Amino acid sequence: MMKLKALPNVPRWAVLAAHAVPLIVLPSSIWRVALTFGAPVARVDDPTLGLAAYQLGLTVLAEVLAFLTLGLVREWGEVFPRWLPFLGGRPVGARGATSAALAGAFGLVALTCWFTYVVYAGVGEYSPVAHIEGPLQETLLYACYLPLVAWAPLLTAVAVAYHRRRRSLTSTSLTR
Repeated sequence: MMKLKALPNVPRWAVLAAHAVPLIVLPSSIWRVALTFGAPVARVDDPTLGLAAYQLGLTVLAEVLAFLTLGLVREWGEVFPRWLPFLGGRPVGARGATSAALAGAFGLVALTCWFTYVVYAGVGEYSPVAHIEGPLQETLLYACYLPLVAWAPLLTAVAVAYHRRRRSLTSTSLTR
């Protein structure tokens, strides 16, 4: 069995959930990169440099945000890495990290609801389905984007576990 990196007092389920997040974001990232570089995953009516930059930027942003979930189960989620200017070596505020993670999860729920509405309502040119040219492309789109539905619940669960763990560590250190 593969050993996943995490702090010793983190529940195993939280470690697995945190490590799953970057993996569930990966298929949609690969789909966007493939689209950017001309793979026949969907039709692009007006490929521009701006569109390519947007798609690649969105991909990088999504992967970085997904990767930050690992901070909720690793050491750098409790103490900022030394190489960070101004913050290096300082403790991470549990309330701030939890609030940021839960706000991110709320944003993901809102985006998921909006994306679902756009796809099923077929809202104009922004609907991804409007650029799909067959059942194979449609299946590929759903296979790549459907895993994103799990991102918000996983992030929420890991954030709550992080908050509980950090709160219990704080309360035990205060009672000593």
